[in-house]
Amino acid sequence: MELNIENRLKLAKNVAIVSGVFCLAIALVLLLNFLQISKGDPLENEALKVLVQRLSENPQDDALKNDIRNLDLLARKAWFNSKWQIKTGSLLLIFGSVIFALALRVYYSLLARIEIPDQTVENEWKARKLSQKWIIISGLAFLVLSLIASGASVNYLDKYATTSVADNRQKDSADPGIEVIEVAITPAATGDTLLTANDTLTTGAVAAAADTTAKPVEIKAADPSQFSANFPFFRGPMSNGVSSRKNIPADFDAATGKNILWKVTLPLSGTNSPVIWGDKLFVSGANGQKREIYCYDRHGGKLLWTAVADNIQGSPAASPKTTDDTGLAAPTVATDGNYVFGIFGNGDVLAVDMNGTRVWARNLGVPDNHYGHSSSLIVWKKTLFVQYDTNKSRKLVGLDTATGETRWETTRNVKVSWASPILANVGGKYQVILASDPLLAGYDTETGKELWSANCLSGEVGPSPAYGEGLVFSVNEYAQLAAVNPANGQIVWHADEYLSEVSSPVVSGGLLFVATSYGILVSYDAKTGEKVWEHDGGVGYYSSPLVADGKLFIFNTDGKLEVFAVAREKSLLAESSLGVHVTSTPALANNRMYVRAGSSLFCIGNK
Repeated sequence: MELNIENRLKLAKNVAIVSGVFCLAIALVLLLNFLQISKGDPLENEALKVLVQRLSENPQDDALKNDIRNLDLLARKAWFNSKWQIKTGSLLLIFGSVIFALALRVYYSLLARIEIPDQTVENEWKARKLSQKWIIISGLAFLVLSLIASGASVNYLDKYATTSVADNRQKDSADPGIEVIEVAITPAATGDTLLTANDTLTTGAVAAAADTTAKPVEIKAADPSQFSANFPFFRGPMSNGVSSRKNIPADFDAATGKNILWKVTLPLSGTNSPVIWGDKLFVSGANGQKREIYCYDRHGGKLLWTAVADNIQGSPAASPKTTDDTGLAAPTVATDGNYVFGIFGNGDVLAVDMNGTRVWARNLGVPDNHYGHSSSLIVWKKTLFVQYDTNKSRKLVGLDTATGETRWETTRNVKVSWASPILANVGGKYQVILASDPLLAGYDTETGKELWSANCLSGEVGPSPAYGEGLVFSVNEYAQLAAVNPANGQIVWHADEYLSEVSSPVVSGGLLFVATSYGILVSYDAKTGEKVWEHDGGVGYYSSPLVADGKLFIFNTDGKLEVFAVAREKSLLAESSLGVHVTSTPALANNRMYVRAGSSLFCIGNK
């Protein structure tokens, strides 16, 4: 039944009142959000300042470091929640303002068509003028409220910056501080090939001067079998968390030295993980003045060479500020057996040969990243892949491994990311797969062309993707865990009970494993998403789980290694402890495990 003009007038009036009250309420919530943030700045509170001051006086206090990390975690979560509230509230305020303005327009148009007793009846032209006047006034009022509420809610992370760990806590050391707990291992003991007569490295030597650049030569690209036989990237071959290495040690104790074959102190700090090619192990380190790649003899712990990233055109005079848990050397280096590649928090990329001689170097531009750049590198068929998703520029870059020249560059419609790319053989063709807010996407390794994408992520994405059982998996806290079909980009299943903040997932034996920062390790059926089992470790996981020899290996932040059977029934096989804070991911070799913990590098193996 059609409403008469009086009822329509009443309805329009009620809608205007309700939408007006709604807009005022949203504006009030936004203003209160600002007041709450300004009264208790989560990133500059007095408690954090006191803890940082105490740490500067006692830099070896691990319990104090843990307290600071926990405060930092809470601060980042508080900021993320505030950012979401501001964005959502602003959109609701705009929506409410539009409804309010339309309701006023209808109300005054109807008012012009009826007579109101005891008042002079206005003509329609005057009513429209009055309607337009109120619409403009109310619209401007709500716009001002929206701008005040959104603009006043300051993004404290734009102001928040701290020097790298190396600047505050690490002094350069001329002596790498090798602590050999057991002398060189024989070939029979390791099960791996030792240095051959073709290797011309000099133990303890520093690489050639920075201005000496090796001439590019035609080198054959490594094939998948060579990658599988080594541990060349973050999380191993393909960067996917699965290794073919055997007899990984799981019984050790750093306090007593049990099965700790050697331990060295790294010259500069960093949060990246070690990688391995043959007998050589590579890590990087940096502070505000230096950026370096180190090569160690992985059998005895000797420093073979140091390659310095300096005299690079376009490199900034001053390093960008980063948070302590990221620093300037967060990305893990990559190697293809021909070259070693490193990227640092100031945008410098350095390529050296296996003897440490510089091949090329370039700066990609200082990454606009409020924590610091942390996306690691991978290599495939003479192309170095760089995920460069920053606040100002989001792109995947393919560089020629021999020259550093840009082969191609793909602009991405995403936000800043801290995740690292992976390689996956999808239908017989290799793809490089990236995770950022909001997309999980696959790209052609030869052209950089986007092959598929799925809108399934949000927030500050730290975990890297995983591939297995024909599906690609992404996860992030405050978002969801999603399984995506790379053939068409369709989400096959998703879950939101257990979500990782930093640790990357891994797939093996038909199971998907996800580890959370609040100490839960959970196993899912990879194809269906059914939860199979969960484990409450009590301590958070930042290190990513690795699978080798039918077992899953994962360190918690207290430095305890937990080893599980890759099976549908939960089976905790072993527990061992380094006794130090661990956030990096180990590198695996036959009979050996290599772990970076702060300024120390450990070699673990059965004596």
